[in-house]
Amino acid sequence: MQRALDTLRHVFGYDAFRGVQGEIVGHVAEGGDALVLMPTGGGKSLCYQLPALLRQGTAIVVSPLIALMQDQVEALRQLGVKAAFLNSSLDAGAALAVERAFADGELDLLYVAPERLLTPRFLSLLERARIALFAIDEAHCVSQWGHDFRPEYRQLTLLHERWPDVPRIALTATADAPTRREIVERLALEDARQFVSSFDRPNIRYTVVAKQDSRRQLVDFLRERTRDSGIVYCLSRKKVEQTAEFLVAQGISALPYHAGLDAEKRAAHQRRFLREDGIVMCATIAFGMGIDKPDVRYVAHLDLPKSLEGYYQETGRAGRDGDPADAWMAYGLGDAVLLQRMIEESESGEERKRLERRKLDALIGYCESTACRRQSLLAYFGEAHAGACGNCDNCIAPPRSYDGTVAAQKALSCVYRTGQRFGAAHVIDVLRGAQTQKVFQFGHENVSTYGIGTELDAKQWRSVFRQLVAGGWLAVDVEGHGALRLTSASAGLLKGETSLTLRAETEKAPKRRESRNADVVAELSDEAAQRFEALRAWRSAVAREQGVPAYVIFHDATLRQIALQEPGDLDALARVQGVGVAKLERYGRDVIETLAGGQ
Repeated sequence: MQRALDTLRHVFGYDAFRGVQGEIVGHVAEGGDALVLMPTGGGKSLCYQLPALLRQGTAIVVSPLIALMQDQVEALRQLGVKAAFLNSSLDAGAALAVERAFADGELDLLYVAPERLLTPRFLSLLERARIALFAIDEAHCVSQWGHDFRPEYRQLTLLHERWPDVPRIALTATADAPTRREIVERLALEDARQFVSSFDRPNIRYTVVAKQDSRRQLVDFLRERTRDSGIVYCLSRKKVEQTAEFLVAQGISALPYHAGLDAEKRAAHQRRFLREDGIVMCATIAFGMGIDKPDVRYVAHLDLPKSLEGYYQETGRAGRDGDPADAWMAYGLGDAVLLQRMIEESESGEERKRLERRKLDALIGYCESTACRRQSLLAYFGEAHAGACGNCDNCIAPPRSYDGTVAAQKALSCVYRTGQRFGAAHVIDVLRGAQTQKVFQFGHENVSTYGIGTELDAKQWRSVFRQLVAGGWLAVDVEGHGALRLTSASAGLLKGETSLTLRAETEKAPKRRESRNADVVAELSDEAAQRFEALRAWRSAVAREQGVPAYVIFHDATLRQIALQEPGDLDALARVQGVGVAKLERYGRDVIETLAGGQ
């Protein structure tokens, strides 16, 4: 372990491991297999990068994501580590040069896509090389029940079959219990030691708002974060493009990203997001999984994700640097109806559909919960949390609740009286006695529930219906175009045998500070803040010159420490966390000069 700590300080610039990192590094370095479940931003990469430097040979890192490979390789090269990648972005000559370097034992780490690894050519290369370890990143891709299944991952058991003495480490940030079991089974990791870190991301603030005018709500959210980088997720490609266009029209720097754009445009948009501040990336979930950008300050969802597992993975792309970040979501009953329809209309088998329905139910329950969001989210992954986290909307501004039994009875009665053939919008019109063409067309001004719900406005009734669906008192008939129908649980409520407490619809979301990122900078003195901004400007110039994202030069956290400690020479700079030997040699004098000029 002393050698591991020396390497950690010398190469990565840190004096100590975080959490269970040290245990994992020691176990794998000594030749043990491991399954690592650790949240995004928890330091998973170090768990295989450091053993790769401690063991003889080259570590093979299996990753499904081209962008992530490239970023991680560049970051390692900045540290003086001999790393390379093999993927479709390389031309034949460049790929051949990497293969030769690998065969000659000149690489510490080689990143490769599973499709490339499984080719006879690459397997033949592996036979002739000395392998330090196999790291299987994004290991949840092996699970057909997970949110990002990749069939090629199923064939990775051949690594164990062909090289039984080479240690393997499988890593993922998101895996519920069924997915975890499948990773173990599919990758033959039954004898591997499992390391499960807390899934809690305490720096992320979780907020769910009821959809009113979701675009306007999003703009209100973004107005306070104009200097921050963030991701806005939408369910469809069309909505991605429309949202990006709308934001640009509002004076917000936004770019679209989805699989329908040509590869060159996608790559250009991704480069801008990685290298510029204040860019909003509007995207489908195809974007972000391979993004190593540590200073994404928020992730916003304009549509419901497909599961809590997906939601956790997507929101986890915010605040990887440990600084304050936001996970914001606008949610409406229509989202749930659309996702239910997608499940029912898919060609999946009944077992798969049942699982997806359960996952959607859990997500809707999370959205409607009056409890601590963090407690609800972690419970899904089997982790207990005391609640009262102080960093979610329900804890910051606890929702009011009220006896909603009568309101629920009116809602259920109206669904029944109108024939269980209509969605919430029409049923609400009937309850409120609206004089619409549709009400008169179906003669619903004559039903006994017409006009009995004028004590609540339309927004409040939408909240009632969302909660009744979430609680199982109403079901959505997907084949009936989203019509609401009673369930077996409805009878007891209608008869008054059960009472129901509902969440009251709040007028406004809790007041937010101007920028969560600004909070961190505000902790610096005026002089230190000036030094920090001077260092950021220097870093941006160097990054542009090298054509790399700024964070691979130094993270913001490292620059803040430099600004705070104000080292006067290279020896003092070497003691700052995040400044290893290679970066000290490469950038040390420039940093000292920048500090001197920023006084």
